[in-house]
Amino acid sequence: MPLTVFFFIALHIIAVIRMLMARELNIAASTTMSLLVASLILGKAVLITDLLPFINRFPQRPLVYNIAWKSAIYLVVAALVHYLERLIDFSRQAGGLAAGNEKLLAEQVWPHFWVVQIVLFILILRYCTARELVRAIGKDRAMRMFFGQLPPPAF
Repeated sequence: MPLTVFFFIALHIIAVIRMLMARELNIAASTTMSLLVASLILGKAVLITDLLPFINRFPQRPLVYNIAWKSAIYLVVAALVHYLERLIDFSRQAGGLAAGNEKLLAEQVWPHFWVVQIVLFILILRYCTARELVRAIGKDRAMRMFFGQLPPPAF
């Protein structure tokens, strides 16, 4: 659940940035619902990716190795998904995938694309850093460090 909440907030940040760049400031309920679905999908994708043997490539090295490795993998996937998302939009307008790709390459505002990628990189880097830190010090210790001594669970 925390992973889904993280992605839900992150995707809303990106949606607001996109709207500010497009100079429109209305977040529709459908946007929030589609971001919720996207958050659930991303959360599940990350959980599945974390089961792959190559994802935790540097378990005995300093944390920065795994943080950089995982951030790079997640960023490449995020860039691909971002491009495909735009490609689908342009393909619908152009009437086909090849025509949509040509239209995308011609009409895409590339600085906007790269701004979103930079924000995604910062969010992904922050996520991977926190996750590796919690993995290294343990969930219980991290919870105590952030929230103090938690009451025992009621049965």
